[in-house]
Amino acid sequence: MTAIQNRYDFVFLFDVHDGNPNGDPDAGNLPRLDAETGCGLVTDVCLKRKVRNFVGLIKDEQPPFEIYIKEKAVLNKTHERAYKAIGREEELSGEQWRKGTADTVTLARDWMCANFYDVRTFGAVMSTGINCGQVRGPVQLTFARSRDPIVSQEHAITRMAVATEREAEKQSGDNRTMGRKFTVPYGLYTAHGFITAHLAEQTGFSNEDLQLLWQALTQMFEHDRSAARGQMTTCGLYVFQHMSKLGNASAQELFKRINVQRKEGVTVPRTFDDYTVHVDVAGLPSGVECLRLVG
Repeated sequence: MTAIQNRYDFVFLFDVHDGNPNGDPDAGNLPRLDAETGCGLVTDVCLKRKVRNFVGLIKDEQPPFEIYIKEKAVLNKTHERAYKAIGREEELSGEQWRKGTADTVTLARDWMCANFYDVRTFGAVMSTGINCGQVRGPVQLTFARSRDPIVSQEHAITRMAVATEREAEKQSGDNRTMGRKFTVPYGLYTAHGFITAHLAEQTGFSNEDLQLLWQALTQMFEHDRSAARGQMTTCGLYVFQHMSKLGNASAQELFKRINVQRKEGVTVPRTFDDYTVHVDVAGLPSGVECLRLVG
C-alpha cells in the first residue's frame, strides 16, 4: 500500500446526551473538565480507543488491520510474533529480555507497522521487553473540549437482587444501594487532528488507512454504546486537505474557519440543533481544499 502524499488537518465535533463521555479515575470517575472554565474534556487516548475498537470490529482483527493495543493484550507475545516472522527467532533464546540488534529491531518495527493498523496510524513504543523499536504515528489528536461549560449530575443507583442469603434477610434500604454514576446532561465537544505525510511514509499509512480513519470517526459511536456513555453522536468532520506534504497553510488559521456558536436566545443548550456551525471556505489559501465529511 502506497503511503499518503498529502498533509491533512481536521476538526471533529461530537456530542453527548445524559452520559459520561470520559470519566476521570483520579476524581471518582467524574466527567473530565477544565477546572478554570468548567468546560468538559475528552482525552485523545479515549478517542483513539474508540477508533481502535471500530477498526478491530469491522476488519475482524486480520492483518494488515490487527490492533496492537487492546484489552488483555500481552505485548511481548506480539513482539515474539514479529521476531519469528522476520526469521530472527534465535534472538529470543538465552537472556529473557534480549534487546535485539539494530537490524533486527528495524525489521521488527517494519513488520509491526505492516500488520497493525494502530501502530502505523498512531505510533507505539515497542521497546519494552522484546525490542521492536518505537514508531511516531502520522495521525495525532488533541483533547476534545466542550463548546460550553458542562454540569456534572450525580445519580444514586440501586439493585433489586443480592449476592448472598444474608443480604436478602436484611430489611434496611441501604442494602440495595450499589453506587453512584455521573452524567453530563448535554455537551458538544470539539477535537482537532493532524496527519503528517512524512511520518506516513515511515509507517506505510496509506489512503486505504485514511479512508478507514474517516469511517471510524464517523461511525465509531454507533458501536460503542453503554448506559454510562448515554447517547454520543458524531456531529461534524471537516477536513482540510493540503496539496503538498509540508502543507499550504497553518493549521491554526484553518481551524478558525470552523466557527461553532449557540443560536440566539439559547442559554442552556440541550441538542446539537441549539448550535450553528459556520464553515468559511471563501478565500481558502492556495493548495488547500475543505472536505465536509459530516455536517
